[in-house]
Amino acid sequence: MILIVLALAAIALWALIRLGRQTERAGRGHWRVSATLLAAVMLGGAALAGARGSWILAAALAIGGLWLTLASRRRDLPRRTDMDDAEARSLLGVGAEATAAQINAAWRRLMARAHPDQGGTEGLAARLNAARDRLLKR
Repeated sequence: MILIVLALAAIALWALIRLGRQTERAGRGHWRVSATLLAAVMLGGAALAGARGSWILAAALAIGGLWLTLASRRRDLPRRTDMDDAEARSLLGVGAEATAAQINAAWRRLMARAHPDQGGTEGLAARLNAARDRLLKR
């Protein structure tokens, strides 16, 4: 019976790890919540196994629970700094002959929605800033 439970736990752990390896997006929050719950169950099982004297199982569950907790908290966001003028213009939605005032107006309009304080993401706000800086430095 214990082998069946361990096999099911291993399958669940594998599935969560596969989900967690995907890129950061809206579904990532479900991975974090599920991993936290599974880690709590594993740590609770480790405490129970340790109280019953099964030290090897307790150690394995504790190590697995701690690893899962740390793995679900890691955020590996891709960093990309090289942006050409065409991509910057496309991101801001301005033409090739846009003036500095038009670039700043487009940046303000987009940043009002993309800023993290307004419900946007840090990555998009950083890309908008990089696009504006790129176009204003030419």
